[in-house]
Amino acid sequence: MSTSERAFQVKLASTGQIIDVAADESVAQALLKAGVDLMTSCEQGVCGTCMTGVIEGIPDHRDSYLVPEEQAQNDVFMPCCSRSKSDLLVIDL
Repeated sequence: MSTSERAFQVKLASTGQIIDVAADESVAQALLKAGVDLMTSCEQGVCGTCMTGVIEGIPDHRDSYLVPEEQAQNDVFMPCCSRSKSDLLVIDL
């Protein structure tokens, strides 16, 4: 199963809340559904509006905003389009 087809969880560093991200939804959609305030704009990973820090875990970068060197650092990601390679992604929210 590829990372795009599997569910995973995100954990909010500020509260410890764990949110399930279904295989067919974006992290941004899951956050908004859980009542987490997240600024978005293009929802395609182009503008950088939703850029969020990553504290733990490995994001599956699918944006066009970060250059490959920035993506390789795995310290930020775009929750509107990117997913997670790890079962749990701890984010700076």
